[in-house]
Amino acid sequence: MKGLALIALLALAACERHVPSDRWLGAPFFLDPTVQPADIAGLWYEVASYPAPFQQGCRRTTAEYRPLPDGTLALTNRCEVNGMVRQISGTARVVAPGRLTVDLRGVPFGGDYWILGQSRDGRTLVVGTPTRIAGWVLHRDRQIGPEELRAARDLFERSGYDAASLQRTDQR
Repeated sequence: MKGLALIALLALAACERHVPSDRWLGAPFFLDPTVQPADIAGLWYEVASYPAPFQQGCRRTTAEYRPLPDGTLALTNRCEVNGMVRQISGTARVVAPGRLTVDLRGVPFGGDYWILGQSRDGRTLVVGTPTRIAGWVLHRDRQIGPEELRAARDLFERSGYDAASLQRTDQR
């Protein structure tokens, strides 16, 4: 009986939502309202992230957005885990300037993805979540320069993320 109670307690703990450190809870969140769906279209390589739990073990991560006639974007996320390609598709729609809702097939709820910024040349996109649990630096190439990465890290920090926790994504 004690074993069953322990398993139930562990299951409940695993379901508990992660909340970032109190240090970040009061920080303002800055969005880039100028980014349009056409700016997002195409293939992006994840070059750094605050990985979401579903990204455990991922490398060679990409996101591809394709405009649809209704104004939404088709989305396909891919990564490699232990030599196997993992893929999920869905749609992204703009719900407000700088804010997207992403609906992925098989996931019962939508995700809020907020655009923190885009580089002047349009080759780097910084995307976060309002909970600050996950965030991504997307780039048009597999590698990003140190200045571009520093600028992305600064955007995250300005919006209350712990800049020191940003992880590079293995694109090899």
